[in-house]
Amino acid sequence: MNCLKYFSCSILLTLFMACGGDNSPTSLFEIELPNNQKSFAQNESISIGVKNKKEKTLGEITYSIDGKELPMSDGTISLDVPHLGNKILKAKVNYDDTFAEISKDIKILAPKAPEIYTYEIINEYPHDARAYTQGLEFHNDTLYESTGKKGRSSLRKIDFKTGKVLQKVDLDDIYFGEGLTILNDKIYMLTWQSGIGFVYNLKDLKKTDSFQYGQSKEGWGLANDGQRLFKSDGTEKIWFLNPDTLVEEDYIETVTNTSINDNANELEYIDGKIYANVYQKSGVMIIDAESGAIEGVVNFGGLSSKVTHHDSWSDTDNVLNGIAYHPERKTFFVTGKEWDKLFEVKIQKK
Repeated sequence: MNCLKYFSCSILLTLFMACGGDNSPTSLFEIELPNNQKSFAQNESISIGVKNKKEKTLGEITYSIDGKELPMSDGTISLDVPHLGNKILKAKVNYDDTFAEISKDIKILAPKAPEIYTYEIINEYPHDARAYTQGLEFHNDTLYESTGKKGRSSLRKIDFKTGKVLQKVDLDDIYFGEGLTILNDKIYMLTWQSGIGFVYNLKDLKKTDSFQYGQSKEGWGLANDGQRLFKSDGTEKIWFLNPDTLVEEDYIETVTNTSINDNANELEYIDGKIYANVYQKSGVMIIDAESGAIEGVVNFGGLSSKVTHHDSWSDTDNVLNGIAYHPERKTFFVTGKEWDKLFEVKIQKK
């Protein structure tokens, strides 16, 4: 008897499906793009349509990305979106007095290739060769530095001209220190894989608070634009944090005209651009802070040959890391992990 019931139910289900009983959106419609293309340039105009799998009576169709409707004209839409990277293209299809929503994963890349920059050394200064540099930032002509490695991580206040450490706060041995930034008389500092950051008083370097990471799982670099904190996490994302609540409110993805990049490390913000060390490379990316487009790359090749090398260095040591802008001097200061020199440089197009 039970077998008979099962057989009868299977027959009914088959008949139901055959008569069009499956009305899930993906069974009815599909977004069609040219040549099944998945990558496009920002502001590119593309032809688009919806495949009507069950020959429904169609009404208005609207397209959107990140909640922004994309105007349609003559069967084309313009990918005029503020943030680049991995996107979900959505279509709302009105049909038969109802509607369905369908989607397709696409990538929106930068509209043009990054420009290439080089550098000119203005000055060389001494730097603590034991400092595993993770973050650099100037405030009132004083350099602040964060360092990494468990058991050696610290927050430092430095006289950049002499390399003298004016004040130092050591992190507990369980933490691996990462980037820092200064805003509203507070120093914000990250740790790497502990999921926690710390807040210090700028005046005396006393720790006043801590905060947990949200969706970002690791701490890499920090910077700010006077209103928001920017946080890299070892992925393609740079997160926007509210400096009061430390909540991750939004993010951008770092992209070129050909791919999505996932190796932004230490950060510095100047005039709408984020300067980001490329992890374990001798380059710095210049990123538009609103779109995520990598607009330039600075080649700092040759700097590592000017510092003293250590036999104990591993493959991950002896790499450029740390970039700070001095607003009065209008120059950049860069160094590396366990480098014995700090370089003052001017960045210029190649």
